[in-house]
Amino acid sequence: MARSAEIVRKTREVDIKARVELDGKGEFAGSCGSAFMDHMIRTLSKHSRIDIAIDAKGDLRHHIIEDAGIAIGRAIDKALGERDGIQRFGYAYVPMDDSLARAALDLGGRAYSKVELKLSGASVEDTKAEDILHFLETFAQSLRCNLHIRVLYGTNDHHKIEAAMKAAALSLRMAVSITGTGVPSAKGEI
Repeated sequence: MARSAEIVRKTREVDIKARVELDGKGEFAGSCGSAFMDHMIRTLSKHSRIDIAIDAKGDLRHHIIEDAGIAIGRAIDKALGERDGIQRFGYAYVPMDDSLARAALDLGGRAYSKVELKLSGASVEDTKAEDILHFLETFAQSLRCNLHIRVLYGTNDHHKIEAAMKAAALSLRMAVSITGTGVPSAKGEI
């Protein structure tokens, strides 16, 4: 059974289509209109091994980035279905040159995020730092997961965010992996 889903999000501000394949090869296609965010979504796709395709247009970069996080999160949530047989939890540490990041994730159906990127600048490449943070928060909310990311140290903002995204991707890869049958909860449902 293919674990894939497509979400279309059309509002007065954005027109976004996101498609995911959980058991993919880590291939990314499309764009959200920001070179740096495309790089980060490609990184998420590559290291989680989730194929992600996105076509995102809109009025403002902030709206497009925010809603791209919503659409990708919802697509992964939909592809997970009842979350039967998944590992559920994932965690990773990732170094990137001068930076070290840690991520932990729970696909238990409750949305919460704690993201500490320790950025020193107002933007990274062509993207505002606050938009990157907001992408991660809306992604977690829409995926209905607990997502905890912390950059432990680093001097280069690009490296800090990339280490954080890779750690989140590896955590997601672990959490969505099939390890057996049944819903991974003592309650019997998520």
